[in-house]
Amino acid sequence: MRDHRILSGSLLVALTACQVLSGPPGPATPTPIRLPMGYIANIQFAPFYVAVEKGYFAQEGIELSFDYSFETNGVQLVGAGQLPFALVSGEQVPLARAQGLPVVMVAQWYQRYPIAVFSLAEKGIRTPQDLRGRKVGLPGFFGASYVGFKALLYASGLRDEEVEAVDLGGFTQVAAVKEGRVDAAVGYINNEPLVLRRAGLAVNVIDVADHTALVGNGILTNERTIRDQPDLVRRFLRAFLRGLRDTLRNPKEAFEISKKYVEGLSGENEAAQWEVLQATLPLWQAEMPGRSDPRAWQEMVTVLVRMGQLKEPGDIPAMFTNAFVEEIWPQVERGR
Repeated sequence: MRDHRILSGSLLVALTACQVLSGPPGPATPTPIRLPMGYIANIQFAPFYVAVEKGYFAQEGIELSFDYSFETNGVQLVGAGQLPFALVSGEQVPLARAQGLPVVMVAQWYQRYPIAVFSLAEKGIRTPQDLRGRKVGLPGFFGASYVGFKALLYASGLRDEEVEAVDLGGFTQVAAVKEGRVDAAVGYINNEPLVLRRAGLAVNVIDVADHTALVGNGILTNERTIRDQPDLVRRFLRAFLRGLRDTLRNPKEAFEISKKYVEGLSGENEAAQWEVLQATLPLWQAEMPGRSDPRAWQEMVTVLVRMGQLKEPGDIPAMFTNAFVEEIWPQVERGR
């Protein structure tokens, strides 16, 4: 009898440990969630692929599917309460709230704003001041690239008229730089500069995040979901943060898992895509991954107002919450 009691106690300890690691059991019937990603299937979504493949979402009672639609669609759907979550870039939140959409960022996935100004080294553009009198190409006067470019100018004391911004009419920055149609271009620090370097070209990069703090990409929900379904938010974020934790700890494993979800990660493109993931990891790293810096939100809104995209700052504290991440991350981190 004594041996039986000891075995039962050991089993109870094991089961309790599993609950701490994965959180309370999810609902008996899985909750289907369609997640707008804002981009095509890509290695940058590795934390989600890891979380799905390892069963973290399933353990939380969530049946997750990926919707690779345009970012603004995700904002509108979440703001209208038609979907509970979407992945968006930070500037979309104050812009959406200014239009009356009650959206809230509940986890800032990208801790650093991923935008940069890049140029061929022969142009001698090493600092923001070197942009004075130069042509700088953008995919368009909208979105994260445009906001990051403007924020860099403002932080560096440059006036708009001192730099000639060129609307390239699409994502042709690499070609525009290579062909000399512009002196520099704006893009994602983990994308276009890498393409040029793989072509054997020497490249200079001005990282916007080195000069100003802005809000990077994150997970969006709405006020009603936070109010009426806080447990769903907790379960979703716990699964995601476990996937993010595992990706940061073991990127090679995450890369292999992502091959199931992203075409072109094997064969001749494997080295290039591995390089993209390596360049992306530092953008996610933080003492508490997912947490927003209130100062970055203030800076983001200030930039948008100065750009004329916002008439007034709005209610900045209502744009984000750290409550869920601050509750969940310590549990996830301990679940080694």
